[in-house]
Amino acid sequence: MLHKKNISRIQCPRLLALFEKRIDGDDALMHLAGLRFKEAGLGTEFYAETPMVADWLLRFKPTSETPVVVHLHRGINLFDEGSRKLIMDFAKGFKDQVFGLVIHDQAEIATRFDDYLAALRNLESALRQIEGGPCLFIEYAVGLEPELFIELFMAIRDLERISGCVDIGHIGLWGARTAYSRSHPGKDVCALTPHDPQLPEVIEDVQGAVRFALDVVLHVIQALGHLGKPLHFHLHDAHPLSTFSSFGLSDHLSFLTEIPLPFEYEGVRSLHPMFGPLGLSRIVTESLQVLGPDHVSFSLEIHSTEGRLPLGNASYLFGHWEDKGNAERMNYWLSVLLRNHELVSEACEKSLVNRTDRAAESSLTAQTGSG
Repeated sequence: MLHKKNISRIQCPRLLALFEKRIDGDDALMHLAGLRFKEAGLGTEFYAETPMVADWLLRFKPTSETPVVVHLHRGINLFDEGSRKLIMDFAKGFKDQVFGLVIHDQAEIATRFDDYLAALRNLESALRQIEGGPCLFIEYAVGLEPELFIELFMAIRDLERISGCVDIGHIGLWGARTAYSRSHPGKDVCALTPHDPQLPEVIEDVQGAVRFALDVVLHVIQALGHLGKPLHFHLHDAHPLSTFSSFGLSDHLSFLTEIPLPFEYEGVRSLHPMFGPLGLSRIVTESLQVLGPDHVSFSLEIHSTEGRLPLGNASYLFGHWEDKGNAERMNYWLSVLLRNHELVSEACEKSLVNRTDRAAESSLTAQTGSG
């Protein structure tokens, strides 16, 4: 059995989290983020619509070794020359600085599949010309049938610089919506709220749909994992009844979130999120078992949550602030990211220790048998 003191010798996947301001204030907030990420050993993923924004954000990179992924803007369209040029500008401008670029998939994949493949193959040819350039990860984002998303990457399994970004929240919500619509045709489970007067009558169906989500995510991981291509993951929780988001989203939640209810269900007045720590552990374990740590990167894409936390050892960054409220709000959000990072780290550690133990046992069995 591998002991704790030997864990540092195990190769671990890259672990990242959303790295941006999200709360009003000056650059001290980014220095705070850099400090907390450095303390945790976290990599960074940030949104950048232009190379100029990426240059600015890279100034706050916690350490020179910190792994970086850049998420390009959501309007990237591979059928548009300007979008393709922007991708290449990022790839050339930040080679050796970032290991991945993320773009959203497109609804047109369902209607222009071959054209989309051709665009990807052209991009692959251009990306291969950049020594030290990043991979391009295409994120599941627009609600395609997961089987079509899988088919896309089966069709480009030979491309070395282009692979998938598995957003577990988006895929999970697709699964929940699909499952709920089977018993409630034409109804969207995400249109319900905790105060909907009909909710007590359909809560069992809602929770049944939520439980289906994990199976869909695990299926996508297994199917894409067996292609042997590197995969980037966006990790965040979700629940159709969540109203926490100021953007009207049902996801981008912490895995420790509880969804409050105005009535009692199974003896309590709250619901666990779609995955929770146990579901997250299963997702991490499945990913590492299928792909191995060198082909996986996990990024926590959890949006800011309301709360305040004293600045502690970061107080010196805000000596010029009279009102520290937003700094404490930023510090609280960062603490949520770090608590979730601990969950991912623990799941990775457990999975990789078990993986190493199994390999050692197999080796010992083979040696014994040959002896």
